[in-house]
Amino acid sequence: MRAVGETGLDHFRTGPEGIAAQERSFRAHIEIAKRHGKALVIHDRDAHADVLRILAEEGAPERTVFHCYSGDAEMARICAGAGYFMSFAGNVTFKNAQPLRDALAVAPLDLVLVETDAPFLTPAPYRGRPNAPYLIPVTVRAMAAVRGIDEDAMSEAIASNTARAFDY
Repeated sequence: MRAVGETGLDHFRTGPEGIAAQERSFRAHIEIAKRHGKALVIHDRDAHADVLRILAEEGAPERTVFHCYSGDAEMARICAGAGYFMSFAGNVTFKNAQPLRDALAVAPLDLVLVETDAPFLTPAPYRGRPNAPYLIPVTVRAMAAVRGIDEDAMSEAIASNTARAFDY
């Protein structure tokens, strides 16, 4: 086992009782990850401020990963300051995803990952089809373009970061 998660908060279509239950569960998962020295993989949908608040209140595990990162550049700066990994998915290629590309642009390269588990975030021009691992290079290529580096450099950074994030 390499990580605890995917855990976190999802405020999309979630009422107050559901949010309270998610917060209790998230706090418990943070404690488990810290107790066992495992990475924490976070699901954060429409809950950025609350996720960051709870991580600050509980003390985040040494290795914390934002799965399918969806924050903006300001949140990326906060995550970077805390040493959190940010995993970008195929939606970084969407035309309307400039805030996500802005976040990728400011995220330190040594904290950037690529998402391998995002079945509904298929990169353009394949959007609308089911996502699958064979499309990861499309996302990596787009990430490299945002960063102004070549694909090999982006791939090497992601491989190194993945090894650190998941203690390989």
